[in-house]
Amino acid sequence: MTDSQLIREIKEGNLECYAELIRRYEKKILSFVTHLLRQAHLEHIAEDICQETFYKAYKSIHSFRDVEATFSTWLYTIARNSVLSELRKSRNSDVYLDDTLQVPMASPKSLPEQVLLRNERESMVRLAINSLPEKQRSALILREYEQMDYTEIATILDLTVSSVKSLLFRARQSIRGQLENYILDPHLDEAEGMNR
Repeated sequence: MTDSQLIREIKEGNLECYAELIRRYEKKILSFVTHLLRQAHLEHIAEDICQETFYKAYKSIHSFRDVEATFSTWLYTIARNSVLSELRKSRNSDVYLDDTLQVPMASPKSLPEQVLLRNERESMVRLAINSLPEKQRSALILREYEQMDYTEIATILDLTVSSVKSLLFRARQSIRGQLENYILDPHLDEAEGMNR
């Protein structure tokens, strides 16, 4: 069943279908929320905010219209707003990228030196992303790590598509500037994902 079909079933009273939506999105939403909370040292509340996200979505499911946005986009918006609300409560509005992101793994045939260099580069990329302003950081995480398109990101961040493209351009330029020495090494380019 598609998300739209499940939502239709839920709206018609088949509440068991909501468990399927949770199963589909729980890990992604938890990962996204954890990434946003990590640097504020609030990752211990990520599961609570994830549950709160699904609860809010459930309570509002009857007002959801899939002609305006996909369920996943709507859910990510609820999750982001819940995180930002929690960060405001804790007076810490800086949102950073998690150190546990899954980055493409090195080939088993890689030399130890290549693996070491790749790990160092990944660490430098995380630091560079963490130094970005919140909206640039969120846009970049959604685009590069969650693989969302510009329209979905614009909906989640409550921006226009052109604003999202501009944020991503500025974020990538900032990261390139910070990582200039690392980017010049052509052997490490495949681990990065900044060439979009």
